[in-house]
Amino acid sequence: MRPTRTITISLPPDLAAEVDQEADAEGLTRSELTRVALRQYLDRRDRWERLFAYGERVAQRLRVTEDDVLEAVEQHRGRAR
Repeated sequence: MRPTRTITISLPPDLAAEVDQEADAEGLTRSELTRVALRQYLDRRDRWERLFAYGERVAQRLRVTEDDVLEAVEQHRGRAR
């Protein structure tokens, strides 16, 4: 097993109880559940950052501004009604 580092976090009682219930339901320890949740959060955040970076590159290449996108959305919404 690779070395681990211990950290301490504080949770409101209702969230702590929810963590305990979920860990029990999943057959995990609190630490295991917390590691899973943090990995998922970090992975999701990384995917969003890559998606936004891709969108910015495409927008620059096409010379599309955020205002252009907002205007197109508003036009589409107007037609959808």
